[in-house]
Amino acid sequence: MLARRNFLVGLGASSIALTANVASARSVSSGINANSEGLRAGAVSDQGKKLQKIVDVASKNNQAVFIEPGRYKVSNLTLPKNTRLHGINGATKLEYAGGDHFLYAENANHVELDGISLDGSLLPVKDYAEANLGIVNVKHVSIQNCNITNASKSGIEVSNSAGRISKNQIDTAVGTAGIVGQANTGLMISDNVVSECANAGILVYRRDVGADNTIITNNRVKFISAVMGGTGQYGNGINTWQADGVMISNNHISDCAFSSIRSNSCSNIQITNNTCLRAGETSVYSEFAFQGALISGNIVDGAARGISIANLDHGGRLSVCSNNLVRNIHENVPYDKEQHIFGTGILVEADIAVTGNVIERTSQFGMLLGWGEYLRNVSASNNIIRDTRTGFYVSVVEGTGQVSIANNVIAKASRGVVGYRWQEAVTGDLIKEGTRKYPNLSVTGNQIS
Repeated sequence: MLARRNFLVGLGASSIALTANVASARSVSSGINANSEGLRAGAVSDQGKKLQKIVDVASKNNQAVFIEPGRYKVSNLTLPKNTRLHGINGATKLEYAGGDHFLYAENANHVELDGISLDGSLLPVKDYAEANLGIVNVKHVSIQNCNITNASKSGIEVSNSAGRISKNQIDTAVGTAGIVGQANTGLMISDNVVSECANAGILVYRRDVGADNTIITNNRVKFISAVMGGTGQYGNGINTWQADGVMISNNHISDCAFSSIRSNSCSNIQITNNTCLRAGETSVYSEFAFQGALISGNIVDGAARGISIANLDHGGRLSVCSNNLVRNIHENVPYDKEQHIFGTGILVEADIAVTGNVIERTSQFGMLLGWGEYLRNVSASNNIIRDTRTGFYVSVVEGTGQVSIANNVIAKASRGVVGYRWQEAVTGDLIKEGTRKYPNLSVTGNQIS
């Protein structure tokens, strides 16, 4: 055995082959080889019932089930309370044969999938399943090294559970999203590639506002459409809704119909160190009823707005926006823009420190501070704004609160700081003419060239 192992290594055997041998040996010695129990690769018939019996026996004995490389048609596979289903990444493929659900687990202790490909064949599943792989109320989830494709709804949906979704490839989910997390209790979504989905890449949400604490990190999300239309409800790379305490960090997101990252009514959210390229509308968004958002260290290149932290009218407030790089901001949006201002690098409204950001090449404004009366306690300092029409838009509508615009460098701009009433400019450059008419507004120490 030792000689054979050395011989294979000496020939430079691929890591995939070695992984297959090790996984197979481990599964046979500590669990059940499904093929030895009658599962047949390449069979044209639905083998869901056969595989169900195998995983049920393994669950009772807390054993793993190993499926050899090949393609297997299955349907209505219900994962029991202790499921460990292993295959060879990219080689063990389950194909949905149609029915009520593909793979589904509910009220289980442990559900583990490793190295299994799931092809949903774009066949429908019942509403309770919601995905190629639907998991509800499971104490510990581990989904790793799986390829999920052709989902009529979502690729993976995990609800009311804890655990990890990592190192998977998910594409061609034509329903809600590639990955959905709903009202979970400690979920990690990391190191996945999510691409070519119809309406969202990764969606984390709760039906009622509450602590969710999901961590979304090191994922690559790309080519997300908005087939269901709207003005931002769909078409986002990473979308969170009513889920407090979420961390979104170190993701690479590109070519989304609307936002790279859109956080709606999520308090204590962190959006940090992400690369966001070529968003169709606002690239990074914290909106509506949130209190507490840290948006820092992100690169935004290409969007109709770079970063927006808005909706004081719905209670959106309390944020730090720092050390972001925002560039190439245009005014091309996928809907009627008549009531909105685009071409802006950073937009903020209430109780926000905006500092240390670098903004370059925006078609309208480097920063937009406030909208109508919705402006309060904003400090914009030590930012660099270059190559724009106007450095700062600041609302001077009656009822706005304290604003400080200080020590910023504005280059290649025709105007530095201009007061607006909604879409109408009502002042000249306040760097030159001062703010005596607006005692709540301080404009000091800025340089323009």
